[in-house]
Amino acid sequence: MGNLIYLDHNATTPTDPRVVDAMLPYFNILYGNPSSIYSLAGEAAKAKEAARESVAKLLNAKPQEIVFTGCGTEADNFAVKGVAFANRAKGNHVITSKIEHHAVLNACKWLEKQGFDVSYISVDKYGGLDLDELKGSITDKTVLITIMHANNEVGTIEPIKEITGIAKDNGIYMHTDAVQTVGKIPVDVNELGVDLLSLSGHKFYGPKGVGALFIRKGTKIDSLLHGGHHEGLRRAGTENVPGIVGLGVACELAMEEREEEEKKLEALRDRLEEGITRSIDDVIVNGHPKMRLSGTLNICIKYVEGESMLLQLDHEGIAASSGSACTSGSLEPSHVLRAMGISPILAHGSLRFSMGRGNTARDIDKVIEVLPPIVSRLREMSPFGKDKEKN
Repeated sequence: MGNLIYLDHNATTPTDPRVVDAMLPYFNILYGNPSSIYSLAGEAAKAKEAARESVAKLLNAKPQEIVFTGCGTEADNFAVKGVAFANRAKGNHVITSKIEHHAVLNACKWLEKQGFDVSYISVDKYGGLDLDELKGSITDKTVLITIMHANNEVGTIEPIKEITGIAKDNGIYMHTDAVQTVGKIPVDVNELGVDLLSLSGHKFYGPKGVGALFIRKGTKIDSLLHGGHHEGLRRAGTENVPGIVGLGVACELAMEEREEEEKKLEALRDRLEEGITRSIDDVIVNGHPKMRLSGTLNICIKYVEGESMLLQLDHEGIAASSGSACTSGSLEPSHVLRAMGISPILAHGSLRFSMGRGNTARDIDKVIEVLPPIVSRLREMSPFGKDKEKN
């Protein structure tokens, strides 16, 4: 894309060339079905299991606790629906939060149609979960708590270890959607204590079309897909071997490079935040000031509409987002920002910049250079005003 400045890594990341190189032989040379018994299939099966070990190592899990899926959404649905139905004899109550990704929220809404009760826990102005409300929502029918590790829109990191402790004290399974954290910050399933954890390859320089679900040994869970004996009878369907190989390599690269990368992204984020807030009036920074992902900056700019800013930024060769990628086609304001108490009009003026491996200080300075005049022009013709700021 020429000189594109890509600042939407929470939506997806470019596949690392080293990942692509590792995947290529499994398309047309080592293309065997890993469930077959001849040597060509054996090479594919061997590569699949090596990747499983890499994923497990990144998470400090056991290889047999990793189930490959088609994406993070499938992993979330597998966890939420699988645990809910497998434990229905015990109860029909699930707890989640109001700021979850739609992969979890819509899975929970579907469960409600099947006779389950779901509690949606509030968050504070930073996007942090209300733990008292969580504790008060637990009943003797609660079978699952599902809370994301970090929010995809504002980057706030939730206290998963603490939440897991609450779940364990009450004999409840705990799932976390870690799609935005795996490969970006330390994620240790034993330190967090979770029973289930979802991840997606394309969020940390792996390919699209592959994810994984960590399922702690002993967790009672039903399968979503039924067919052959794949993935230890837990997820039927011929495995996406090239994608799985790519996911494994992405995990290996994350183990080697994550710590240095995290420091770099934090510096870029802080540079961008300081530059924007210094040069544009009436800017609100969303998310927790400290407990947030290093590469994520979410802001609301008053009296201007987010989509217009994005189009103008795109014209300047800068790709960012307003809200999450999965809702960018919606006219509704971000459900995350609304849950944080931000008014609809202000939420419509949100921008999310998510930095990644290829970004430089020059990219950040370009945004700081072009965004203020964009905002100034748009504000001159904006229908939004101080009198329309309230609900």
